[in-house]
Amino acid sequence: MLKKLSFLIVILTETFALHAQTPSDTTKYWSINGNGSLNFSQVTLTNWAEGGDGSVSGTFLFNINANKKKNNHAWDNSFNMQYGFVKNNNENLRKSVDKLSFSSKYGYKIDGKWYLSALYDFRTQLAKGYNYPNKTTYISNFMAPGYMNFALGFDYKPNKSISALISPVSTKFTFLVDDSLSMAGAFGVNPGDKFRAEFGAYAKFSYTQTDLLKNVDLETKLDLFSNYLDKPQNIDVNWDIRFNMQINKFLAANFGATLKYDDNIKYVDSSGVEHGPRVQLKQFLGIGLTYNF
Repeated sequence: MLKKLSFLIVILTETFALHAQTPSDTTKYWSINGNGSLNFSQVTLTNWAEGGDGSVSGTFLFNINANKKKNNHAWDNSFNMQYGFVKNNNENLRKSVDKLSFSSKYGYKIDGKWYLSALYDFRTQLAKGYNYPNKTTYISNFMAPGYMNFALGFDYKPNKSISALISPVSTKFTFLVDDSLSMAGAFGVNPGDKFRAEFGAYAKFSYTQTDLLKNVDLETKLDLFSNYLDKPQNIDVNWDIRFNMQINKFLAANFGATLKYDDNIKYVDSSGVEHGPRVQLKQFLGIGLTYNF
């Protein structure tokens, strides 16, 4: 886990160093912004008559956007990482949130606010995940699953805040590089296979609003995919939404949620019983140190 985080930090540091060395006549085309935050909470109870349970938790959030626009060319890149943990009293340390994603989109303006665009999108997590209270058998790992999307289509960008990409030609790959999860046929991949390939239509909508309310920013992204070759009416959904609430220069609150639906992923309860696909929901709220750039 530490090796993975160290590798990512080195890559990001090198990226900033290269950007700093870029001649000024090219940097004017780039727009780079982002934020990092560290949230922490702790509860200790001693002879507490009303009952309860002590706990400690922490969450690290990092997001960076690097966009370039020159003449009719537009290149948008985003990187997002989330990792959190929680420990209740005598329980072992448990993962709470875990996300690693990267997106890169190139577009060539063809008319007004329309771009002919190509997109690459990647998502996975950093560490093993367990279906608690079962803490002996993990159900996810790094690149298990990992998702990659390639799409060609038309991107409507009326302003800097809105983007709507519609792609009638798209591929979706689900990777399982973990042998045990591969043999189990997890996440819709056939038992023994390392990946599943799908071909279909894809849509990606994003919206960013600065000062939605005073000192409150909004970021949201919605991904939709329909597999032409297998139940095209059952659309895969991945929707992220995040509110950044600035308290002062270095203190902020973050609220976020992710809603997912994938018709190929079956829900398995804590007893190991498999059910049909379900709507998945993750939500987090944190207050802590933040730095915007």
